[in-house]
Amino acid sequence: MVISADNKPAAFSKTTELQVGQTSTSSWFSTNWLWNWKPTSLQKLQQAESQLFSYVKCGVEKKFVELKNGSKIWTVMTSKKKSTIPLVMVHGFGGGVGLWVMNYANLSQYRQLYAFDLLGFGQSSRTQFTSKAEMAEEEFVESIEEWRNSLNIESMILLGHSFGGYLSTAYALKYPNRVKSLILADPWGFPERNPSQPRQTPLWIRVLVNLLSPFNPLALVRVAGPLGPGLVKKFRSDFREKFQVLDDEKETQILDYIYHCNAAHPSGEAGFKSISGPLGYAYRPMLNRIGKLDSNIQVTFIYGARSWMDQNSGRMAQSLLPNNHVEVFSIKGAGHHVYADRPQLFHQIIGNILNPQSHDDDVTNQPDDIINQPDDIISN
Repeated sequence: MVISADNKPAAFSKTTELQVGQTSTSSWFSTNWLWNWKPTSLQKLQQAESQLFSYVKCGVEKKFVELKNGSKIWTVMTSKKKSTIPLVMVHGFGGGVGLWVMNYANLSQYRQLYAFDLLGFGQSSRTQFTSKAEMAEEEFVESIEEWRNSLNIESMILLGHSFGGYLSTAYALKYPNRVKSLILADPWGFPERNPSQPRQTPLWIRVLVNLLSPFNPLALVRVAGPLGPGLVKKFRSDFREKFQVLDDEKETQILDYIYHCNAAHPSGEAGFKSISGPLGYAYRPMLNRIGKLDSNIQVTFIYGARSWMDQNSGRMAQSLLPNNHVEVFSIKGAGHHVYADRPQLFHQIIGNILNPQSHDDDVTNQPDDIINQPDDIISN
């Protein structure tokens, strides 16, 4: 069941002085001919999201949280649990609150749960981010902090996927008193680029990267106009398998949702581009900074065993955080979207964190599909 507290989209039509940049001078979907050529609208995004949420088997409230500068962050929350620190879920690049539809019901049984569209993504305000890596990261982090403050969340457990894992860690480094635990699901942006890698990369890939570097990562989806939805369905057909528990109509809706999330003005996408360097590495790798994390913050890495992300980063983080409780898991059969590939195993690991007293310490009770790195010891 979904209770929507505010069905009105955020107003982006006026240029406003923003703490985290400036709102686009156009509306959420630009009025020039190129953007009108795209078969998308805010209403279509809302419709696709609503279809996905019809699968969610717990009550949720959806509303915009307005920041001081007028920006709005689209937010989903479940009913409040008595005297518990809430779980806050932060999606990855190109995603939104709709990608967590298989996780809400299970994870909300332990604690109150929040999820939100990052600034510049999904239904949240499409603000203008700076082109400087450190400042763009700061703009994302400050928007999360102001969102937290607006909702009077004293402390939280942060669950971040991919780019959301990077931002969650950056937030915890700056605001350690607000974070009880970090759960990083296949996080992006941790390793430093190997200087010898360009020489190891095939020439044609280096040429292609140089040609595409002036553009935002998903520019092709927008430039393709009416062909954009077909491109998403062709190149991200894997999402049908990931969300196969949904019926046929909703399997299509997940692809429509991904398209409409990314066919609008590429605000958050541009912010990510500012933070990311050549070949997809972060300009400011998190492994170079994570050693400064407050020792009271528990850290859990959850990787998909088939993911293209560098899983060595989790093991390196363990050595860089000797005074923190750090665990690293890899789930067999899961790829980068580990929360959707093997949701039951994903939930089991997180359940141990959210409600540890309900789980015993006998590691032999863990399924063989969960591997604790680096020693391949099955653990909880």
